[in-house]
Amino acid sequence: MKTYVVIGLGRFGTAVAAELCKLGHEVLAIDGDEGRVQAIADHVTHAVTGDARDPAVLRALGVRNYDCAIVAVADDVGNSALITMNLKEIGVKQVIAKAQSHVHQKVLQKIGADRVVFPEHETGVKLAQNLSSSNILNFIELSDDFGIVELAAPKPWQGHSIKDLDVRAKYGVNIIAVRKGGSENDLVVAPGASYVISPSDVVVTLGRNENTSTLHDL
Repeated sequence: MKTYVVIGLGRFGTAVAAELCKLGHEVLAIDGDEGRVQAIADHVTHAVTGDARDPAVLRALGVRNYDCAIVAVADDVGNSALITMNLKEIGVKQVIAKAQSHVHQKVLQKIGADRVVFPEHETGVKLAQNLSSSNILNFIELSDDFGIVELAAPKPWQGHSIKDLDVRAKYGVNIIAVRKGGSENDLVVAPGASYVISPSDVVVTLGRNENTSTLHDL
C-alpha cells in the first residue's frame, strides 16, 4: 500500500483519488471547496478542506510523509505552480502535476514536478490511435516520443515466429509481451524468438510513436 495526496477535486482529481483508494492505497484529498470535499469524503481515507497554496496547511496535514502528491489543479497556472513548488520544498518524494498546455508543462518542470500529465491530450491521442485502425486495441503514451501499442495479431504476422518477423528491423518496434488467445490471464512477457504468433493473440509492442503508427496499416 502506498500513500497519496490529491490536491484539487475537479473531475480529474476526484477520479484519481477515488480510484487510488479503491485500489487499496491511503489517500488524502484536499480542496478549498467544502462541497467537493464532502462529496468525496466517503470514497477516500481522509478528505480535508484547505488552501494548498499555504505551506503551513500542507505541513500541518503532514503531506511530506506521503509517497506521492498529485496536483490536479490546472485551471490556474499560478496556483498549480505555487502548490507544486510548496510540495517540493516541503520534501514530498514524488510530485505529479496536471498541465493544460505545453507552456504550463514547462513551468511545472522548471519548478521541480517529477512528472507532468495531460489527461485530455492523452485520452485524445489514445482515441485517435484506436479509431485509425481496427487492429489497434490500446495505445499508451509513455512520453512525447515513445508509446506502447496493443494490437490484434496482424494477418502478415500470424503463423510466423518472432525471429522470422524481425519486427525491430522492419518496423522499429519491439514485441515486449503477448496475450495468448487475447486472455488477460495468459500473458507471455518478453516472448522468445521461437514464439509463433497465432491468429487469436494480442501483441504488445514498444517503440517510438512514429514507428508504432506504421502498425495501423497491417
